[in-house]
Amino acid sequence: MTAYGHWINGAWRTPEKGHYPVVNPATEQVVGEAPEATPAEVAHAVTAARAAQDGWSRTDPRERAAVLDRMADLLIERGGELAALLQAETGATRRIASTLQVTPAVDRFRRYARGAVEPDVVPLGPRAVKASSLAPGGLIGAAAVRRPVGVVGCITSYNFPVVNLAGKAAPALAMGNTVVSKPAPQDPLSCLELGPLFQEAGLPDGVFNVVTGSGPAAGEALVSHPEVDMVSFTGSTEVGKKIAESAGRSMKRTLMELGGKGAAIVLADADEKAVTSAIGAVGSVWSFHSGQVCTAPTRVLVHRSMYEKVVTGLTHYARSLTVGNPVDNSTVVGPLISAAQRDRVEAHIAGARDQGARIVTGGSRPDLEPGFYVVPTLIADVTPDMTVAREELFGPVVAVIPFDDEDEAVRIANGTSYGLYDYVFSADTGRAWALAGRLRSGNIGINTAQRHPETPFGGFKDSGIGRDGGSFGLHAYSELQSVVWSS
Repeated sequence: MTAYGHWINGAWRTPEKGHYPVVNPATEQVVGEAPEATPAEVAHAVTAARAAQDGWSRTDPRERAAVLDRMADLLIERGGELAALLQAETGATRRIASTLQVTPAVDRFRRYARGAVEPDVVPLGPRAVKASSLAPGGLIGAAAVRRPVGVVGCITSYNFPVVNLAGKAAPALAMGNTVVSKPAPQDPLSCLELGPLFQEAGLPDGVFNVVTGSGPAAGEALVSHPEVDMVSFTGSTEVGKKIAESAGRSMKRTLMELGGKGAAIVLADADEKAVTSAIGAVGSVWSFHSGQVCTAPTRVLVHRSMYEKVVTGLTHYARSLTVGNPVDNSTVVGPLISAAQRDRVEAHIAGARDQGARIVTGGSRPDLEPGFYVVPTLIADVTPDMTVAREELFGPVVAVIPFDDEDEAVRIANGTSYGLYDYVFSADTGRAWALAGRLRSGNIGINTAQRHPETPFGGFKDSGIGRDGGSFGLHAYSELQSVVWSS
């Protein structure tokens, strides 16, 4: 078992307050020990990032691209070791840890290696300007130029620690920013491992730093530090609002990817293909990291004429999934991240039952010990006012709600404080496209749960502020500067 230090200015730093245990959600055994940060240690990391920022921002973009490409190569080379650690600390299945953690992280470093050399100047046509009391007239040229923000604090979520950090650090570094990362307390070890890999890839010391902590203190110190120029956060809406309040005091830039309560809308005209797609997409709530995914369609809004058919299909799907130890290749549904999260999900299931909903399947713990497991659960006869239809559960639980017409479906879908990712299933994609325009959601999937890597990703309402992904990620981690000259 390894006891880690903070990664600051290109070296491991022994924590002043010692360590805290990181627990495997499947075995309840300690995987390793993470450092407990003090505000002074966070400040040390920020100081290192600030000192390195000017030099890194003036590095040739081709060199920044080369570093990110080498980082991708190293992730491929060490992917097996990193996936094993990810699997142990997150409780993800082997398939999720390897193909949906390490592989997408490689893709993101590759993408922003290309992004580092994307044009960052938008030339603007010259204008003839009349003389004024400020300046003589003339032909005035101009350009809009993307510049680095500066020091970026990256605070990441527990469900996909490495890929989430890669999605923040890669575009931030590509744009010439420096980074101080604060991973989620539940599974920070794989993020700490990125420090030495970056150094091996040729990243200058101080450009990428990692500090960790078991509670909110480290994140609060990072957000409030006056030398941090931007905070990029993925996590709950509740925490996001606190970060935004703190960041606002010093006008820090923020990028917030917060909670979701995705709706999968199955229209009356859905044919067999659309219904099958809907069931598969909704089934990902159970099969994809035990529902610990912010984009998951945890609400299924079904036209009443299709209601029983969809409920029956979802029931068969849920009952077909193997729940078990994530290191077993036959396992599809592993544990939740912690006992506290399991208890929270179970409380929501019990609350739905008490409010009159019907637990079609699941709703209990499997006969598995140790581990923080919840059986895939389908809840039918849910009404839009029930808590299970309004709050993000972050577990393998699906709520099904009937509707009578499209207007009602739109009201229900838009009736929560969230607006991250919704889905529409129909035999008529034109009809689905038109309905998508009425949904207050940052992302819409039509007859699919697939993502497009170049689309802007983010949410409406309480689901966040700003967009990343593709070239939009480069915009997110840059400031626009206007440069004007006399021709």
